[in-house]
Amino acid sequence: MITPRVVRPLLALCMIGSPLVFAAEGGVGRPITGQQVFSNAGVIPPAPGWVMSLTSIWYDGEIKGSRGAPISGEVSAGIKMKVSYTMANLTHVWDTGKGQWNYASAIGVPVQYTDIDAAITGPRGRTLGTSDSGTQFADALITPIAAGYHFDELNHIAFSLPIYVPTGAYNEDRLANPGQNNYTFMPTVAFSHLDGKGGEFTLSGNLQFYTENKATDYRTGDIFTLEALWTHGFGNGWNAGLVAGYVQQISDDKGDTADTLNGFRGRSVGAGPTVGWSGKFADAQASVSARWVPEFDTKNRPEGNGVAVNMTLAFF
Repeated sequence: MITPRVVRPLLALCMIGSPLVFAAEGGVGRPITGQQVFSNAGVIPPAPGWVMSLTSIWYDGEIKGSRGAPISGEVSAGIKMKVSYTMANLTHVWDTGKGQWNYASAIGVPVQYTDIDAAITGPRGRTLGTSDSGTQFADALITPIAAGYHFDELNHIAFSLPIYVPTGAYNEDRLANPGQNNYTFMPTVAFSHLDGKGGEFTLSGNLQFYTENKATDYRTGDIFTLEALWTHGFGNGWNAGLVAGYVQQISDDKGDTADTLNGFRGRSVGAGPTVGWSGKFADAQASVSARWVPEFDTKNRPEGNGVAVNMTLAFF
């Protein structure tokens, strides 16, 4: 039996879902390499309550001009982007009584600043300009249900179905669109091994299924992500370690624009350091973390750097 007394101090970031950004037709889809996995992702706490988190990601990346990329229904001979993405996430852990299974639901509301430069070459012949920027609401992230199973006090697994809904701003005549104008279903599984000394190993993977963007008749192919987080505890709530991510598109994009790019399947790999602190703040269990993930070995995706900061408060 896993008791609340054991799990609460180990809870660092019980955030259901993940902070993701960009328009699918910007060559990215939703995942940014190394930004999907989070601390204790496999742990759904056994005690009912609320978890509030705020995550901010800054990403600076580029698809080189030699590689065409789809954007707003057109083809660009290169894309440069700078994005600041901030999501407020609220998670409710349900009162399911004693047992090895626990359940939660969550909703996240993001705001995104986008600065993008692109060289449009066709095929639809619209004039979109070569640069655009703006700050607007992005697509909301809803997790109707997440189920967690506790093998023992140190080993946990969680299953969830985050869904992005097209609530964000979208205009097919703009380059800087925080919304993607589609639904995205992301069945996710995460396993966390806690070392009992403030460190952990967490492995998280998901599949992403996109509906069609009807404004541009473009449908992003299915995407697979696999990410790992390892940290070592140094006492007084501090920990540091490494985070790594792999993104692979496993089916072709669909639509006239995608056909001109032979399906435009992409991949990326990234890895970098992470540091965090967790402890008590007033009546809440609090945590703060930061990470830097440079990308490498990319194909049909931007290559750049992602920096993220997360703050979480848990009330049980």
